[in-house]
Amino acid sequence: MFKNLIAPIQAWLLSQGRCVGCGSALSSGEVKEVRGKQTVTCHCGRIFIHQTDGSYRRALFEEI
Repeated sequence: MFKNLIAPIQAWLLSQGRCVGCGSALSSGEVKEVRGKQTVTCHCGRIFIHQTDGSYRRALFEEI
């Protein structure tokens, strides 16, 4: 039940280009190239993948 409440908020934050943990802009995060994908690390430690269409998504454990 808790996940049903949080998932839409997290999706909205990612569509705005913001971190789901702290709400800061992902454009200010540290950008690295890992296994051919552009990763963005937020200052709170969460890692995101910057996709080719300009959106972000949380990185899977296998992608780190």
